[in-house]
Amino acid sequence: MYDSLNSFIRRLDQSGELIRISAEVSPHLEIAELTDRQCKQPGGGKALLFDHPSLPFPVATNLMGSSRRMAMALGADSLDDITARLESFLGRLTSPKESFGEKLGMLPLMAQAARWTPSRMRGRGECQQVVLTGNDADLSKLPVPTWAPYDGGAFITLPLVHTLDAVSGAHNTGMYRMQIMGARLTGMHWHLHKTGAAHYEQYRQAGRLMPVTVTLGGDPACTYAATAPLPEGVDEYLLAGFLRDKPVRLVKSLTNDIWIPADSDFVIEGYVDPSEAKVVEGPFGDHTGFYSLEDLYPLFHVTCITHRRDAVYPATLVGVPPMEDLYIAEATEKIFLPPIKAVIQPDIQALHMPSEGVAHNIAIADITARYKGAAFKVASSLWGAGQMMFNKFLLLTSGQGKGIESYDTLKSLLAAVNPDRDILLSRGPLDVLDHSADTFAFGGKMAIDATTPSAHDDREPFVRRMETGLPLLDDSLLIDGWPAVTGNLAHDADFAVTVERLAGTMSWGGVRAVLLFDKEVPLGDKNLLLWLAASNTDPIRDMLIRDGVCFFDCRAKLGKKGFDRRWPNIVAMDNTTIEAIDSRWNEIMHGEPFIPSPSLRYKVVEQPFGAGSDPEKVKQ
Repeated sequence: MYDSLNSFIRRLDQSGELIRISAEVSPHLEIAELTDRQCKQPGGGKALLFDHPSLPFPVATNLMGSSRRMAMALGADSLDDITARLESFLGRLTSPKESFGEKLGMLPLMAQAARWTPSRMRGRGECQQVVLTGNDADLSKLPVPTWAPYDGGAFITLPLVHTLDAVSGAHNTGMYRMQIMGARLTGMHWHLHKTGAAHYEQYRQAGRLMPVTVTLGGDPACTYAATAPLPEGVDEYLLAGFLRDKPVRLVKSLTNDIWIPADSDFVIEGYVDPSEAKVVEGPFGDHTGFYSLEDLYPLFHVTCITHRRDAVYPATLVGVPPMEDLYIAEATEKIFLPPIKAVIQPDIQALHMPSEGVAHNIAIADITARYKGAAFKVASSLWGAGQMMFNKFLLLTSGQGKGIESYDTLKSLLAAVNPDRDILLSRGPLDVLDHSADTFAFGGKMAIDATTPSAHDDREPFVRRMETGLPLLDDSLLIDGWPAVTGNLAHDADFAVTVERLAGTMSWGGVRAVLLFDKEVPLGDKNLLLWLAASNTDPIRDMLIRDGVCFFDCRAKLGKKGFDRRWPNIVAMDNTTIEAIDSRWNEIMHGEPFIPSPSLRYKVVEQPFGAGSDPEKVKQ
C-alpha cells in the first residue's frame, strides 16, 4: 500500500492515470471547471495535479474518479478482488464449527484480523513535520477551492473529521464538508443522521467543549474508510487496515486527545463550542447536482495546523453526475455486499446504485425470490438498514446478477412490470439533501417488484395524439426499448387534471410510465431525464396510477400549492469561467484533446434565481 498521498500520486503518474497541470489556474472556480471536464469523460477521465508555484501546495483532484483508480487506491487490481477476499473471510468466520480441531483452526484467522487493528506510535508522525500555532494557524495558507458560482465560500471537501463519544470515548471518523469562514474558523456540516452530530449533542448536554481533529490526505484507504457506511462503533481504521492488510499507524494530535493517521498530509486541530450559536453555512453545489441551501451548523475553531513538508492538498468535486463520488459509491457497493448478505439480508445477490440516483435516490437489488412477497420483504429490510434508509426508488430483480448494471436488462424487466400489482409505497427518512419532499428529511419511497414479470398485455400500440392543453409526448425512450414516454408540461399546469385527460384520451400500448418534465428540459437526454426524475419526485405525492400506467410529475415544485420549502438550483458553471478555460485550454492542458464544458449540457434547465428560490416570490 502507500506510505503517503505522494506515493499514490506517483503510482497514478506511472500508470498513465494522471495529468500534471503546471500552468497557473485559480482555485476560484477554475480548478472546479477543469476537474468537471475530466470527471464527465467516459470511465471518469484522469486525475489532475495542479502544481503551479502560485499555489501554496499542489492540489490533487479526481484521484479516485475511475474504477481503475479506485481499485488502485485500495491496493487491488480490481474491486472484485476485495469483494472476494472479504467474502472468503466472512465465510470462514461464520461457518459452523463442530469439532475442537475446527475451532482451533480459527486461531490463525483471528491472528490475521488482529493485524488490521490500528497501532499507536510514540512521538510525532510525518503529518506533524511542520507545526503552525497561534496566528500562524491560518487556513488562508491552504489552497482551498471555491467549487460552484453560488457557493457561500471556499469549501474543504475531502476532510477526515475525527471526534470522540463524550461518554465512552469511542472514536469516529466521518467526512463532512467545511466552509472556510475566517483564518481560524470553518463551518462543520454534520447532518442530523451522522455520528458527528450525535457526538455534538452529547457535548452540548454535558456543557463541554468538543475536541475535533481534521486530517487530509495520506493513504487513500483511510480517506475511503471515512466515507464507508460502517455500523455504529466500528472503527473506520479497522476497515482501512483490512483494505491495506496492515494496521494504520496513529499519532496523537498535538492539542487534542485524538489519534490520527501518521501519514496524513494536513492536520487541522481545534474545537466546537456547543454553547455557541450555530452559524449560517452554505449554499454549496452538492453531490445531488443541486445546491444545498443555507442552514445553521456549528462553528469549528482552529487552534493548530500541522503538515508534511511535501504535502499535497487533496480535494473532490461534487455536482451533476457522474462525478468522482460515483466510483467511491461503486467501491462501497462491492465491498459491503458480503456483510449485507451475511448480516442484514442473505437474499440479496447483487446491489447497484446508478450514477443518476446520486447514491440514495435509486438502487437496484438482485435477490433470491423464493416466495410471493419476497421482494417487498427485502425492500422493507433495506429501508431499515443504515444509510439505505435514505433510498427513495428501489427496483428488485431476481436472477440477473451483474445484469442489473445493464440498461438493456432493466428495459426488458420494467416492460413487464404491472404497476397495479408490483409497486409498494412507503414513507420514511430521506437524506437531508433531498429537496423533493414536503417535509425536511422525510418523504415517500417506492419499491418495484420485477422478480416475477407479467406477460406483455395485448393493448393496442401507443398512439401519439395532440390536443390543446396537453403535453406533446416524446416516444424516443419507448423506441429505445424503455417502457416509458416523456413530455414537457408548463410550470403551472395542474398535474392531476393533466393525468386524467391523458389517461382518458391516449392509447398506451406497452407504456408503463409517463414522465412529465418542465418545458425547458430536453427530452432526448436519457441520463439527464433519469437524474431529474429521481431528484424532483416524491413517489407518493408526485405519482398517479391510471389504467396500469404510472404518471410522474418530474417538474421543479416552484410555487406548488402546499410546498413551502425553497427549491434549489442545479449546479452549473458560470459563462465567464467556461470561456476563460476554453480560451486557455492549450496553454493549460498541453496538447490534451479539448473537452467542452459539461455545464453547457444542462444550463438550459438552470433557473435565474441563484442558489435557490424564494417560495413567496415564486407564488407572486
